[in-house]
Amino acid sequence: MDRSRVIAIIPAFNEGKTIGALVAAARQHLPVLVVDDHSDDDTGAKAEAAGAIVVRNELNLGYEGALNRGCEVALEHGFDGVITLDGDGEHDPALLEAFIQALVDQNIPLVLGIRPKTQRVTESFAAIYVQSRYGVRDILCGMKGYQSWLIVENGGFDSTKSVGTELALNSIRHGAKFVQLPVVGNRRNDLPRFGNAFRANKRIVALLARIIAQDVVAAWRRGITRATKADPPRTAS
Repeated sequence: MDRSRVIAIIPAFNEGKTIGALVAAARQHLPVLVVDDHSDDDTGAKAEAAGAIVVRNELNLGYEGALNRGCEVALEHGFDGVITLDGDGEHDPALLEAFIQALVDQNIPLVLGIRPKTQRVTESFAAIYVQSRYGVRDILCGMKGYQSWLIVENGGFDSTKSVGTELALNSIRHGAKFVQLPVVGNRRNDLPRFGNAFRANKRIVALLARIIAQDVVAAWRRGITRATKADPPRTAS
């Protein structure tokens, strides 16, 4: 994979205060695509002025919807890898270099960020389960890197509104190699990307329930498959 064929995707809704500086810093490392998710402010204009490719959604599609759109555009333009990061400045763009090195130089399909600490109790519960099950310490970190074939195999970034975790988890379940890198930055002071605290916690609880349910079903199916293979062939009497 060529380093020039990796692009940063930033979903942004009303991030006019931070998007310009973020894009300018990220473009020191790679091309930048900003998905302006029907913002009410000048997010799109500031991102474009800073040198980003800007896609403007006619309707607000939400976090996963904006990233779905960004991944579609990246694939259409032939990019071989994408790195997602939030538009609020929570993720330091200087970290992009380490993500690029892992994706390109080390040829690791999936690169996962690890924040210094989770922001909510519900995130901690989700982190405990996912780490014990898959070895992933911070599945909810928004800074992740993907080789594009993972997006193609998954049929997109996230079709189940899984708080941006679907692609990563499905890739790991299918055996994709991954690495985890520490992520630092500035914690946002306004509303989080998933809305107010109650809504955000509700979504994370629903996500954890969905992940556990999927794992239970997968384990049940594996058990049925093993039992079927273990059954001795029947002979006619």
